[in-house]
Order: sequence, then structure tokens, then C-alpha cells
Amino acid sequence: MMTLLVPLVPELPDILRVSAEDSQWAVTVTLLTAAVATPIFGRLGDLYGKRRMVLIVLSFVLLGSLIAFFSHELAPLIVGRALQGTGLAVIPLGVSILRDVLHRDRVGPAIALVSATLGIGGAIGLPLAAVISQFLDWHILFAVSGVLALAGFALVWRFIPVSTLRAEGTFDALGAVGLGIGLASLLLGISKGSGWGWGSPATLGTLIGGVVVLVLWVLFELRSRSPLIDIRVAARPTVLLTNLASITVGFTYFASTVVLPQLLEASTATGVGLGQSMLVSSLCLMPSGLVMWAMSPVAARLIAARGARTSLLLGITIIAVSYLLAVFLMSEVWHAVLIATLVGFGVGFAYSSMPTLIMGAVPSTETAASNGLNSVMRTLGSSIASAVFGVVLASQLVSAAGETTPSASAFQVSFAVSAVAAVIGVVFTVFIPKHHRPYRSASLPDADDRG
Repeated sequence: MMTLLVPLVPELPDILRVSAEDSQWAVTVTLLTAAVATPIFGRLGDLYGKRRMVLIVLSFVLLGSLIAFFSHELAPLIVGRALQGTGLAVIPLGVSILRDVLHRDRVGPAIALVSATLGIGGAIGLPLAAVISQFLDWHILFAVSGVLALAGFALVWRFIPVSTLRAEGTFDALGAVGLGIGLASLLLGISKGSGWGWGSPATLGTLIGGVVVLVLWVLFELRSRSPLIDIRVAARPTVLLTNLASITVGFTYFASTVVLPQLLEASTATGVGLGQSMLVSSLCLMPSGLVMWAMSPVAARLIAARGARTSLLLGITIIAVSYLLAVFLMSEVWHAVLIATLVGFGVGFAYSSMPTLIMGAVPSTETAASNGLNSVMRTLGSSIASAVFGVVLASQLVSAAGETTPSASAFQVSFAVSAVAAVIGVVFTVFIPKHHRPYRSASLPDADDRG
């Protein structure tokens, strides 16, 4: 769902007969609804059943796919993509379901595998979307997403048992509205800042307004008897530092899925780009997602032997080294494939460990909500990366033979910034407590790190 329209973005203005800036809303709205819906559906899952919420989310994705399939204008496409954005909530809900229905000894490997499906979705989805965009009617993209949502709904209905572990309390509707407004404003300002201008009233208003609303939201949640997200739990060192590290992982993973394709597809006329087609570029990134999946059992064994903190530290360290290499290796196609694959290794270890760290430090009744917040942190990292790389790549351009591309130094700066972000993630991870006092009813009672 997140990469569905990526290959089609350059053609959207002509297809929809709108400006390039307006067409970006078809991508931006998915990010916004994903960020807002994920923690809300997580809390609803804790209260009223995670399986039920997964089915509702998949219904929204199916409805969004149908609306987008029949759309020929921007407005209905935005509505459809907004509904599809709720699909990201399936990941933390699914991870939380594993905790409820599997034996304790099987939870770790299952979490690692489900977390790795994020990579599989991109590895398979991006080339598939590129083929459809290049050779078929673009509406088929949404037919495929609708079929997948319908198949997912049927499989969850048939095989996933009803959740029996429920939290007490009521749904904090006012808190949900406050979080939605705050996150949407903040992410909107970050994602649209380059187009609106970072000093424009619209950008400053959304950014400052979002921060103010989130501060007020935190104060409100601290006084709520049944908060949407328990701020005191979220402030525990293990949870807080894991979420901060998640921002850096989201930032660096986004770089591999956006900066590397631009390098691969940029014209060779300027002496910078590698001149590959959209399809070839997608295939070059495929090993990254496949490696994330292949590493899931390895990460699970490492977590069982040395703890989730060690797995996260290893993963972010690999990411940092990958981008340091990228600063010097960017002149051949195989360089891009190597960097993407190495980043996939690192992200695979990192994604597999974060849910385990979170669930080991939160009450069992807040599993889905806490995982949802962690997912939002990754989305926030991706949004910040989008803004940063948009500025960096657009500020340093070279032209030759009628072609304009980002300069070599622009790509090198992007990779260097990604390496620095990963190093910051390493610092956050180092300070995650090796041991902590678990809740009596912790989600993973035996999840304390041993290394």
C-alpha cells in the first residue's frame, strides 16, 4: 500500500490533469492516515479485540481500492488512498496477535517473520507496480491491492482466533482526535515543506500547530483515566529509547527506497546517474526486501540468545556502515544493489527486534497500542527523511545535454546524512537498559535483554 503509487508518481499530473504539487496528495494522504490510524486501531484492538480491528482495517483497504479503481480524478483517488493508508495498522495488530495466540517459545521467531513482511511487500510490490504502470492501465494497481485485501480478510477470518486478552477502560475519543490533529499537522508540514517553502506561513503554521497540539495532548493523556496511549509507559527508558531508535531506522530505510532509485534512474548524460529504467531500478532494490525476510529466523535466534537490544544494535550498525560505503560506491549498478542489500540486512535485524523490546516493557493490555506508537515513530522517520532528501537533492543539480539530475555531491551528502542518522540510532540503542523491571503482566515476561 505504501509503495503502490511510487512508480506512477511522475505520470500522475498528466493522468489526472492536475499540477505536480497537487498530484503528490495521492501519496501524502496515505502517509498521514497511516500515522494517525495505526495507534488508534492499536488501542481499539487492545480494548475490543485485535482480530476484529484487523478485519475492519482490511475492509477499509478493500473499500479504498474500489474507490481508487473507479476514480479518474484526483479527489476520489485521494479518498481511496486515504482509506488504503489505514492498512499499515495491520502490522502492529498482527504482531500483538502473535503474543496472544502463540506459545511463548514461538513468539520471537513469529514476530521477526511478520516484521520482515514489510520488506517482502516492498521487494515484490515495487517491481510489480512498475510493470503495471509501464505496460498496463494504472487502475489495475488498485485491482491487485483490492484482491490482496480481500484475500487477507478471508484468511484472517478463517485462521486467526478471536482475541481473548482485552484491556479495561473505554476508548479515549478526544485523545484520538487530538493525536490525529497533532500528527497530521506535524507530518503534513514535514512532507510538504519543500513545496510550500520552509518559511511559508502554511509550513510554519502546520509544524508549530502540530507541536502545540501534541504537547497539549500529552498533558491531557497524563490526566486521563483511560488514555489512548499511556504516556508513563511510553516514557519508560526501554520504550522511549526504542521509539527514538525507530525514528532513525525509518529515516535510513527510506533513504534506500528513494535516494538509490533516483541514482539508478538518473540520466548518464550528466555523468552522475546510472541510466536504468523504472523496472530495472525496482529489481535492483528487490534483494533488500528478500534479505529482510531471509534474516528473520537469524534475527530470532540472535534475540533468543543475546536479547533484542543486541539485534537492534547490530542492525543499526550495519545500516551505518552501509551508508558510509555508499558515499564512495555510487558509480556502478552493482554498487546500488550492494548498498540496498546491506541496508536490508540491517533493517531486518532492527525491525525484528523492536516489537520484542517494546512488548517486554509494556503491560499485556497495551501491546497493540504500544506497537502502534512504535510504527508511528518509523513513519515519522520516513517523513523527516523525505523532507531532508528533497531539499538536499533539489539544492545541488547538474545539467548536460538537456538533462538535469542531482549532483554527485548531493547523493554523497544524502548517504552521509543517512550514516549520521544511523549512528544516532546506535547511540540511542546503547542506552537502552540491558535489564529492566518488567510488569507483572508484561506482554513478554521473559523478554529482558541478556546483552
